[in-house]
Amino acid sequence: MTESLRALLASGEYLSYAYAYPHKTTYRTLAPPVGLRELWAEEDRGALFLYVHVPFCEQRCGFCNLYTQVRPKSGVEARYVEAVERQAAVLSNVLSDTTGPARFARLAIGGGTPTFLGAALLERVFALARRLGAADVPTSIEVSPGTLDDDQLGVLVANRVTRVSVGVQSILPNETASVQRGQALSDVERVVRRLAAAVPVCNVDLIYGLPGQTAETLRRSIDHVLNLGANELYLYPLYVRPLTGLGRRDGWDDHRLALYRAGREHLLALGWAQGSMRMFQAPGSPEPRGAVYRCQDDGMVGLGAGARSYTRSLHYASPYAVSQGAIRAGIEAWMGQSDAEFSQARHGIRLGDEERRRRYVLLSLLEAGLDRAAYVARFGADVMAHLPELAEAVDVGLIVADEASLDLTEAGLERSDVLGHWLQSAAVRAARAGWEAA
Repeated sequence: MTESLRALLASGEYLSYAYAYPHKTTYRTLAPPVGLRELWAEEDRGALFLYVHVPFCEQRCGFCNLYTQVRPKSGVEARYVEAVERQAAVLSNVLSDTTGPARFARLAIGGGTPTFLGAALLERVFALARRLGAADVPTSIEVSPGTLDDDQLGVLVANRVTRVSVGVQSILPNETASVQRGQALSDVERVVRRLAAAVPVCNVDLIYGLPGQTAETLRRSIDHVLNLGANELYLYPLYVRPLTGLGRRDGWDDHRLALYRAGREHLLALGWAQGSMRMFQAPGSPEPRGAVYRCQDDGMVGLGAGARSYTRSLHYASPYAVSQGAIRAGIEAWMGQSDAEFSQARHGIRLGDEERRRRYVLLSLLEAGLDRAAYVARFGADVMAHLPELAEAVDVGLIVADEASLDLTEAGLERSDVLGHWLQSAAVRAARAGWEAA
């Protein structure tokens, strides 16, 4: 039974990010494993997304539940890149052996912190992407203020990276310290200034809801990174998750919604445009070039220990974990795979008709609204017939519906994560509840 959206909104809870569906905690062992050659042969491969995962960081922030290892032992990074190169070679054979060419519309390198790798290893990551055909496409990479040096910046520029995302979270030492994040403001200023001058889009991630944070201090962080040259900004609510540093301590004064509104109003008053609950762009920010990629329509190919891949019928990845011991073991196991094992999906979730519909609805609403005619063409009936519970979202003012489309209202935009949680199927809820944290 679908839980009441009104009750969720009244609770004020922040339950999970809404950006992918289903969550990796729903993935289970696939028995038998699925051959990637047969799987991808049935897919439209004209506009794929290539994601390369680098699961290393210099520190573990108190809010972080990403699949990332802190300061691995010497030699691990090189062994990891070698394993990704092997996986990429296997994937190249898989994709080239299917009917028709595979083309990539986007490349993203994430983590962890990709710039934890030295410049030489980072260049090898870009080289393997080129060999797969993901060259001269809109390319994004994540960095941290303490890891980007001149040589790495040279690699980014030489590979024509179009967007760099810098994890800053706050410019105030007391706020970053409250979530166990060590960060020097001088590094933030150096890195953001240099990136703003070197790449088309310099994004900065900030968090609202940090212990002790106020609307005034949030605006100070926003203004500071804008003055450094950032032309894109992501505002993330603080989430407290199991097995993280914050998840092991008492609660804090929760005023995230008020802070979100203060940050949003400040950016809109400065002439910035809002693209989603989280994303804001400066006037005149460049638009992505090349082929159009829509995650609800096109596939994703993931390389690396924590990367997931999407096809229409199957999402797959290596097993998810949060604790450092489980992640270290998982990375070692992933690097030890044979080429035959890299050619199979062995852990994931099969998507039936209901999950495909829910995924399409959720991602369409979060992106730019849902085209009702396009939905009918794809799924054979109107969206309100398949998901009648959407009427409650209309009633409470989160969605506006007309004959042509369903679109988020301003209230729906700010509560996107609540909608994402609410739109999960009963099967996905049960699978997430049954995941054993590691």
